[in-house]
Amino acid sequence: MKPLSSIFFTLISVSLGLLFTSALSFNTFQFGGVSILFFVTLYIFILQWIIFIPAYVKQTEHYFDLTGSMTYITSILLVTFFSQNIDLRDILISSLIIVWASRLGLFLSKRVANAGEDTRFIHIKPNFFQFLMTWTIQGLWVLMTAGMAFAALSSKNKLGLDLFAVIGSLIWLLGFVIEVISDKQKTNFKNNPSNEGRFIQEGLWSWSRHPNYFGEIILWIGIAVIAYPVIEGWQYFALLSPIFVIFLLTKVSGINLLERQGMKRWGHEEEYLNYLKRTSSLIPLPPKN
Repeated sequence: MKPLSSIFFTLISVSLGLLFTSALSFNTFQFGGVSILFFVTLYIFILQWIIFIPAYVKQTEHYFDLTGSMTYITSILLVTFFSQNIDLRDILISSLIIVWASRLGLFLSKRVANAGEDTRFIHIKPNFFQFLMTWTIQGLWVLMTAGMAFAALSSKNKLGLDLFAVIGSLIWLLGFVIEVISDKQKTNFKNNPSNEGRFIQEGLWSWSRHPNYFGEIILWIGIAVIAYPVIEGWQYFALLSPIFVIFLLTKVSGINLLERQGMKRWGHEEEYLNYLKRTSSLIPLPPKN
């Protein structure tokens, strides 16, 4: 990608983040006359840029996933800290996101460390502006995916735990369990020397080619359900959060990228082509005969 294109998409990412924050800032707690969400948004992007510097100098992507997880955790804590009235719904939302981010960040960081490198970054790392763009997009990713949480935590509307909280928690738990089991099954598969060079098609992976992504989508829908009763006005734009997760994981960086890599690696094998035909791409379903 040319430098000007990378700079353009970097600026677009920041602009979209600020516009999204403007919508979420309706009826939120303020600091110095400004919604606390603007300070959190600036923090999210600035943190990515700070960690980007040593990552570029050392030409490593090992900080990337861990920084993403750290950004979720610290930004959620910042919003909670600056909110002037914290209730049980806020504590529930914060706790669920911190548990998810901590688990996923450690898992991804360990996976990259064991693999030696993340193949997504091979051609990106040497390009200063493209690598910077990637880190900036991660900031937008954090902001957009956790949008419903940010809106609820910063909102002046406060309601006790209700049916939305119960149902949303159960949905989150379902998604979290699916993601954890999927990651564990794939890790065990890869750690078995007899599976070197092969693709996984057992466990949840026999019902879905990307069950981990399905789990992540479901858990963010759960967060949206918990947060829904306390948002209002322009904050309804935060409902774009789960839609954004679905779009990005299915159309941009997730399934499309991995499916292309899979075809390059195993596309000549009949067993892999049959796996594609009989197995659902995302939603776990019984294999087709």
